[in-house]
Amino acid sequence: MSIPGADIDTVLDLLRAPTHTEQELEQLALEANLLPDSELVYLVESSPATEAALLFRVLGKDRALDVFDALSTGHQAELISALRTQQVSDIIEALDPDDRASLLDELPASVADRMLRGLDPAERDMTAAVLGYPKNAIGRYMSPEVLFLSEDAVVSEALDQVRALAAQAETIYLLPVVGEGRVLHGVVGLRRLLLSDPDTPVRELMRPAVTAAATEGREEVSRRFFDAKLLAMPIVDGEDRLLGILTVDDAADILEQEYDLDAARTSGSEPLQMAYLSASILHVVRSRIVWLLVLAVSAILTVQVLEIFEDRLDQVVVLALFIPLLTGTGGNTGNQAATTVTRALAVGEVRVRDLPRVIWRELRVGTVLGAVLGALGFTIAGLVYGLAIGAVIGLTLLSICIMAAMVGGLMPLIAKQVGADPAVFSNPFISTFCDATGLIIYFTIATAVLGL
Repeated sequence: MSIPGADIDTVLDLLRAPTHTEQELEQLALEANLLPDSELVYLVESSPATEAALLFRVLGKDRALDVFDALSTGHQAELISALRTQQVSDIIEALDPDDRASLLDELPASVADRMLRGLDPAERDMTAAVLGYPKNAIGRYMSPEVLFLSEDAVVSEALDQVRALAAQAETIYLLPVVGEGRVLHGVVGLRRLLLSDPDTPVRELMRPAVTAAATEGREEVSRRFFDAKLLAMPIVDGEDRLLGILTVDDAADILEQEYDLDAARTSGSEPLQMAYLSASILHVVRSRIVWLLVLAVSAILTVQVLEIFEDRLDQVVVLALFIPLLTGTGGNTGNQAATTVTRALAVGEVRVRDLPRVIWRELRVGTVLGAVLGALGFTIAGLVYGLAIGAVIGLTLLSICIMAAMVGGLMPLIAKQVGADPAVFSNPFISTFCDATGLIIYFTIATAVLGL
């Protein structure tokens, strides 16, 4: 909800004005600072870089930092490139090390290096530590600014430490408890500390920690995070030494990015990494063209199959009428199976070793679906075009549904096994495969039943 008196259209008109006098900039600052953060984020993400930078310059420092923190890393990098002022240094310095590392990934190497060198030494060291992990490792998304307690401390000492260091920590609601050499022994919640006797040793209050190694994959760890219903998760090295902490907002951001990636690739494109309205036409084209070319080339298989069976079509022209129905049914059946199995893989319900069980299950599902659709196809086609054509359509629908369901269930598991993204193997490739294979099945059955 907008703040009374704030007008987003007025801000847009001021941003897009051909000139910006001192008086107009003052008016822009007044109007912009009346808008809530959500509206300002929308304006920055949906405006060209020059307009976004102008809007950002007229915001107060605290508002600017809040808005910047809410932007995606792609928009942050675009804004940094457009600003190139002292304000940039203030923004970079104010970010958490993990957010700073994500932003630096998006910037040109020379700009990122300059930004990194301009940081306070302590901040630079923490950021460099995060940047040392692979992009898909959870260590890249942890915060090294973690407040931890000694297992030898008592509650009163622990609370004093929390009060003294809370402002510097990423979170204080879950506190790691460490021993000698910063080895993690457990965790304790702030609530439990507050409700305990001041003289109680922390080691008596801690519980076993759900942890992740810094080198583990970000998606797997984030799903484990939410499965365990955590607020924070300690990140450790191979010897259980505490390295940092993963918070609930960072885990949610990771899963959102993975969902966007899977959704885009399932539909045969790449995610834009920025708001649709602010993305250039060339950027949108690049996100789609590669997959369209791949699908166009693979679709040639379908044309070749039709060419092989051209003589059958010449003999029974009515067979051509059912091609869209059969190819569409095969593609949809395969996509349904692939989407279901891909999701099951993502949330840990299915693993590669479950491949035989998945195939057996999809075989039965495909048989039931094919029987229902085949019976319907036999009835309708038989009444209109005769029993022989009805039999061809019914048997083809049964066979295509079985084949497509099994292929759709199999492809994501194969992708997982070879280290590819299951979403890539899902809808686009399965549709093309099922189209070509479905036509072969169709004309083979037609040849046998009709004696072509």
